[in-house]
Amino acid sequence: MSDPTTPSVQQLFDLTGRTALITGASGHLGSALAQALAEAGARVVVASRLLETARATADALGGAQRGGHLAVALDQMDEASIERGFAEAIRQAGRLDVLVNNGHEQLGADWRSVTGAQFTRQLANASGYFLLARWMRDHAVSQGAPASIIMLGSMYGIVASYPDAYEGVCSASPAAYHALKGGIIQLTRHLAVYWAKDRVRVNCLSPGPFPGASAPAEMVARLQARVPIARLGQAHELKGAVVFLASDASSYVIGQNLVVDGGWTAW
Repeated sequence: MSDPTTPSVQQLFDLTGRTALITGASGHLGSALAQALAEAGARVVVASRLLETARATADALGGAQRGGHLAVALDQMDEASIERGFAEAIRQAGRLDVLVNNGHEQLGADWRSVTGAQFTRQLANASGYFLLARWMRDHAVSQGAPASIIMLGSMYGIVASYPDAYEGVCSASPAAYHALKGGIIQLTRHLAVYWAKDRVRVNCLSPGPFPGASAPAEMVARLQARVPIARLGQAHELKGAVVFLASDASSYVIGQNLVVDGGWTAW
């Protein structure tokens, strides 16, 4: 017989009554993450550099809060914009329970051509993640409430890329991107142990090969040959992972890096 004092699986994964702020929600993977949170019952605050983009994305989200999702302008590469955007999210929503640090300013230059300034700017994505996470932690503490912070890492924060997957097709996987994602994974661990006592859980979600529609077909074929499951990921296959980390289903999961990569890093 089940214990009536313990929550059911459905209750553990339910985000009803919670509000989640997610950056980069209009992108290839971000849209799936945002939709997952909405479908789990959360009200979603979509953050984008362009308010019009954020509003369009919020309006397209479903779930129990359909029509009530919110939008704010926030540029994670600009500290003042982070502060303004977070404050606006609080003004509109009243409080936040979940933060998904998903936004990313891309860099195409690989190790052959990247400049020092480009490399440094790519690492500024991590600065934005940290600043936004700190605002979230301070907000949760001020409310006397628990919170979940989810950083977006990558399998390329754990392992190197295969040079022959890109050779003759496109630029190599950028060295600055690997440095960035490895740093985000370690930042997750560091913040997690400092903030656990505040009931603020920090974890990382690291996707494997999830190429967008514009990815070169030859590169996609080469990447696919490296995956144990023999195919590349589809954006919806991250939905369960983000809901798990955002919800009470992961209430004892702190400082972890959840890798969703079809077995790539298991080789």
